[in-house]
Amino acid sequence: MTQRSGLALAVLALAAEAPMHPYRMQQLIRERGKDQVVNVGQRSQLYKTIDRLVRDGLLVAQGTEREATRPERTVYAATDAGRELAVTWTLDMLTAPRHEFAEFIAALAYLPLLTPEVAADALALRLSDRRGELDRMRHEIRWVAQDLPRIVLIENEYAIAHLETDVAWLAKVLEDLHGGALTWTYDELVDTARRMHPGGEDPS
Repeated sequence: MTQRSGLALAVLALAAEAPMHPYRMQQLIRERGKDQVVNVGQRSQLYKTIDRLVRDGLLVAQGTEREATRPERTVYAATDAGRELAVTWTLDMLTAPRHEFAEFIAALAYLPLLTPEVAADALALRLSDRRGELDRMRHEIRWVAQDLPRIVLIENEYAIAHLETDVAWLAKVLEDLHGGALTWTYDELVDTARRMHPGGEDPS
């Protein structure tokens, strides 16, 4: 069975909306701003996803289309099973989030590899980036919210709330780093780890 993913869900949802070819799917994902949450940067990945959905009986080819001098394109529609699975995936994604190993959280876990000063510089760069992204998203949603129902922008609303929390947390951590409330030395942490886990020989 096709592995659940944001891209596979987007393909099923679009093919349930109306039969269309892969290029049109990619166009609509971008035009509707869904490329902020679904990666369609590589068309090859889109075609691989479609092939898997067809293989599993979730999509079906409904013929071909040709526009002017463009090559012939296969049009796909969602099957009943595909529509049902799209609903199931949506409910699962909403209610039972999948544990993901985010790179940023991994970097935080090993922050002691850096000095507090270097860590502060790196986090300041991230804070600047997050603030820029927050300003961009706020501007975009204000511009389109006048003409669109809230439901089609709900993921943007969530992303903005997440960014606001991210920015506030980063700003507080930087304040603590600069003020000395958060500090460490690598050697002290290594000594602490050895005291907490003495004799770390391989039990085998």
